[in-house]
Amino acid sequence: MKSKKNLVFVGMMGSGKSSIGSMVSKKLNLNFFDIDQLIENDQKMKVSKVFETKGESFFRDIEKKITLNILKNKRGVISLGGGAFITRAIKNEVLENHLSFWLNWNIDTLINRIKNSKKRPLAVNSSKNELTEILKKRSIIYSKALYKIDCENFTKQQITKKIIDIYEAN
Repeated sequence: MKSKKNLVFVGMMGSGKSSIGSMVSKKLNLNFFDIDQLIENDQKMKVSKVFETKGESFFRDIEKKITLNILKNKRGVISLGGGAFITRAIKNEVLENHLSFWLNWNIDTLINRIKNSKKRPLAVNSSKNELTEILKKRSIIYSKALYKIDCENFTKQQITKKIIDIYEAN
């Protein structure tokens, strides 16, 4: 492992944080932590069900607890949930102590990926205009990540290589 810092992926739902993160972790032989998956394991239900039955506030609280625990106590590749980086404590921890990568895509690409997804709580009941607004607001926060990876027109393999090259240079 070149760096003792975690590689942390931020970005909108549908940006590929889990799939790219998993590929990067395999190539670097590091542990992979998908925060949404850890929340589902902890709550014994899908993220969408947590939102539906317990509300977004409960979800954000459990997301914060699990995310900060992983960031502070584990080493590897971490895929944050789409909204996690908006939480100040998570964002500060990531920016101060880890290598962060924003997987950036064109808004239309992301909307096409998420608009019909039943597993994405914020997308289910949002119009295209509402999703566009969410994406624009979150992009301002995601842009604070240490590295912006423009993913449009690249394969998962090319994106993975770009991230590994940056990681190995640190």
